[in-house]
Amino acid sequence: MTEAKPAGQSGPGREYILTGHKWFCSAAGADIIFVIAQTEKGPGCFLVPRWLPDGTRNPISLERLKDKLGNKSNASTELEFEGTHGWLVGEEGRGIPVVMEFMLHTRFDVSLVPAGIMRLGLAHATHHARNRTAFQRRLIDQPLMRNVLADLTVESEAATAMVFRIARAFDAARNDEGERVFGRLAVALSKYWLNKRVVPFIHEAMEVHGGAGYIEESVIPRYYREAPLNGIWEGAGNVISLDVQRALRKEPAAADLFFAELETARGGDRRMDAAIAELDQLIRGEPLADESARYLTERMALALQAAALIRHAPHAVADAFCATRLGGAGGQAFGTMPGGIDQNAILERSFDAG
Repeated sequence: MTEAKPAGQSGPGREYILTGHKWFCSAAGADIIFVIAQTEKGPGCFLVPRWLPDGTRNPISLERLKDKLGNKSNASTELEFEGTHGWLVGEEGRGIPVVMEFMLHTRFDVSLVPAGIMRLGLAHATHHARNRTAFQRRLIDQPLMRNVLADLTVESEAATAMVFRIARAFDAARNDEGERVFGRLAVALSKYWLNKRVVPFIHEAMEVHGGAGYIEESVIPRYYREAPLNGIWEGAGNVISLDVQRALRKEPAAADLFFAELETARGGDRRMDAAIAELDQLIRGEPLADESARYLTERMALALQAAALIRHAPHAVADAFCATRLGGAGGQAFGTMPGGIDQNAILERSFDAG
């Protein structure tokens, strides 16, 4: 445990001396880190700089670097505080709510990252398929490969549409209470779902390359090692899905605003209308059960993605998403979209963006 003792004046911004051990610091090379430490009134949040105002080094010992699966360039470490200076952020004893406010924005960051990794993986897979020939035809001209790439394209576009909508909510939050409440809920949905999808997505992009995708000279292994990270940082799956339920219980307006967002797409697709009805029953028609938190979060995230695509994406993309993600058409793996999907329109859109 890390303890904090006052070093001088009182009130927010008060200087403290920190003593203790932290098992994990995500970015030890940062000029400033935020630390939760125990005070007389409970946990407090402290701004801990690497360098003190007088130019001397703040006494922070790096015990060892973490040997992580990926994310190697971002040094994570165990820290020891011995007479370390920190400045109180917010009120003493209210450190967790302060950190949660920071975490709201870092959760947006760890939603953007998987959306970006998907787009990178898709770009590499599409480029390879357009330039690799097998059996006298380019891979991109093989029907089954087109199915895989079209499916990946739909997934990537849905992820992008979702984070763009949440970005708009974050931008408007300062002056629009409804957007603030909506953004707090929606960012938890995106953080959970996009990080569940990015790992199999990158694995599929690796398979498009065949053996070449598994070789370290390719960039795909780096993406693959990076893919699970953001699902763990800032709250793993259980934490995030339970936070969604907590938000629905504590802020009744959150559910109303969520459904208002879905209503903008009502009538655009019958499968979307069915999803809205299912979610209305899950959220408003029966008690929220912790054991069902993951299922609820997944269905909410899919509906939010569908609403964004119905409103802003070409019909071919929105139709494919609603058929496969909401309507249950096709299989569970990427590349199992059923007949009737306009793959040509989807792929041409992907090529244009590449």
